[in-house]
Amino acid sequence: MTTLLAAIVLLGAVIFIHELGHYLAARSIGVRVERFSVGYPPRLITFTSIKEGWEFRLFFYKKNSEGKWKWGPIKTIFINIPGRKGTNTEYCFAIIPFGGYVKVAGIIDESMDTKLEYKPYELMSKPKWQQIWFMSAGVIMNTVLAFFIFMGLYNYTGKPTTSNKPVINEILPGTPAFNAGFEPGDQITSIENNPINTWNDLTNEISKRPNQEIDLIYSRDGNLNNVKLITSFQINPQTGDTLGMMGVRAKIKYQPISIIENIQMSSVATARGFGLVILSIKMISSGQASVKDLGGPIMIAQLAGETAKAGMIPFFSLMALISCNLAFLNILPIPGLDGGHIFITIIEGIIRRPLSLKMRMSIQQVGMVLLLMLMVTVIINDVGRLFNN
Repeated sequence: MTTLLAAIVLLGAVIFIHELGHYLAARSIGVRVERFSVGYPPRLITFTSIKEGWEFRLFFYKKNSEGKWKWGPIKTIFINIPGRKGTNTEYCFAIIPFGGYVKVAGIIDESMDTKLEYKPYELMSKPKWQQIWFMSAGVIMNTVLAFFIFMGLYNYTGKPTTSNKPVINEILPGTPAFNAGFEPGDQITSIENNPINTWNDLTNEISKRPNQEIDLIYSRDGNLNNVKLITSFQINPQTGDTLGMMGVRAKIKYQPISIIENIQMSSVATARGFGLVILSIKMISSGQASVKDLGGPIMIAQLAGETAKAGMIPFFSLMALISCNLAFLNILPIPGLDGGHIFITIIEGIIRRPLSLKMRMSIQQVGMVLLLMLMVTVIINDVGRLFNN
């Protein structure tokens, strides 16, 4: 239950913020929003902005004229507000709680709607820069969300400073150090006969020996002990280099920070969030990682559950990283994604004429096929991990 609720909160918040960006951008340039849905169909509750008030509808199964059970409105209530103009926007709460979507007038999107009349309230009738503003607003909102999450976390924790003493404070389960029997409080004194005086000495010696057997001497309760272990490895997110790892952490202290320091640290953390996505793509392209390593909603749900159990800081850190991930992937010039729409709009601006409706539909269909292939791949990977575990 914790995993399910954590996944709903994490994915729901990240995708909702993305769609809220599109909604606010559409309203800011006078584009009519036909539907703003929290969650995915089927619809459960809707509030429609109409002239002279609101229309409320509740959906559930009911028998139609043929006696068959069909999902539809079972209750309609009109809330009268004299003088209200109404926008005809339907605000919807749907059954599937992971995210949401925005449908605006005059755009060829995932719904494959071809009813373009180029009326003033349609997106395609707007200047190119306004179209791009609408299409990029979701990515911008996800970036802003990540930035403010990091700001909140740094404001709560303060600035982390690592102790430079080579004393182990934490041991990660399942790592070489854990398997070798190290305990918190152990002090590393030498690695491969090289003296260790600081934590920097320790990380430098381990980093240059990935997947190697090494000889360590450490002090525990005043007694020196010798142990051999085989390091594992990790990838440096900034350079992509393979580094040695034994699975220990130093003691970290947190100090209060100013608003300027917070902004700087949050900006760097957000940039690193995008950097991790770029690194992942680079590793897959170079063969350092496999497509089988890609994860989908099931993997994200598992991570959400694990971080939620670990505490507020890990959970919101994951939310910020997922928000960066969603922003980066959406801005890629792939048909069907925001970046694909932006790319087509830029092409139309360069050639100074709109692409034909048939051409737009073909591009959109290719994009949908690619996205469906990606979705199937990550779901297969997720299911495979479940069975392997």
